[in-house]
Amino acid sequence: MASIILASASPRRSELLEQIGVRFTIQPADIDETPRIAEMPGDYVERLAREKALAVAGNYAGAQVLGSDTSVVLDGEILGKPSDHLEARAMLGRLSGSTHQVMTAIALAQNGLCTSCLVTTEVTFRTLQSAEIAAYVATGEPMDKAGSYGIQGLGGIFVKELKGSYSAVVGLPLQETAALLADAGCPVWTHWPSSWESQS
Repeated sequence: MASIILASASPRRSELLEQIGVRFTIQPADIDETPRIAEMPGDYVERLAREKALAVAGNYAGAQVLGSDTSVVLDGEILGKPSDHLEARAMLGRLSGSTHQVMTAIALAQNGLCTSCLVTTEVTFRTLQSAEIAAYVATGEPMDKAGSYGIQGLGGIFVKELKGSYSAVVGLPLQETAALLADAGCPVWTHWPSSWESQS
């Protein structure tokens, strides 16, 4: 069976893959993540996921390489990772009391071929107080996250409603990832341990 490689250094993506029983190694991709002129957010996110997967797959013949990318989109604008505390506060202030989209793409590359899909989840924030925004930014949690928040961390208390995939907001859409691997001949459930075996 082909080895599986995650083309990402994100600890959150690693944890999600481990959650569904995937055995993998990590080889982060080094690509230019600059958006193209007039590129739509969904196209941008899916392109990066594909480029990450293909970049790493080119160095590992036969391996199945998973690439992923996530962007927070508000009113058609991509909100990336904040450059400093002031920008993090400003982003959270914009997200306060509004609905935004979290777009996560997953791609699977092997031997020059690549399949991918885009998952869009709608996330609504309650109205945030300036004091709690300041306290959240002071924890440092927002600084390495798109949109300046982590739904799986302290920032989870800001979310009033979610329509779509929770795991995609964290960084990896589990259902779609498992489907891509199954279509490539590697269903994740074949790696699951059996409690019956351990009792025999």
